[in-house]
Amino acid sequence: MRVILDTNVLLGALISPYRPPDLIYRAWRASRFELVTSLEQLDELRRVSRYPKLKAILPAHRIGTMVNSMQRALVLPMLQPLPEGVQATDPNDTFLLQMAVASAADYLVTGDRRAGLL
Repeated sequence: MRVILDTNVLLGALISPYRPPDLIYRAWRASRFELVTSLEQLDELRRVSRYPKLKAILPAHRIGTMVNSMQRALVLPMLQPLPEGVQATDPNDTFLLQMAVASAADYLVTGDRRAGLL
């Protein structure tokens, strides 16, 4: 089973141990599913982790450890444009849909109730 975890889920896994995002991330680490990511998502994870409010609660080494471990996931190097007529409500989430299409993912997990991805 191929799964994409939105960046907010990945950050939630680091911020709140033993909560649902962390349990999902641990399930991947235990090889319960195949994680799909992209160079774009890994860059986003690094970038948002530098935001002042996250920097205050997330040590850089924890982000680094997560990014390094995600290198063993299915990492998509280049994302193709979405098919005609397919778009995300939030342009910042377009890469998630591109990842889903490119990898034929079974699930896209996000903590954003208003994502408008589907």
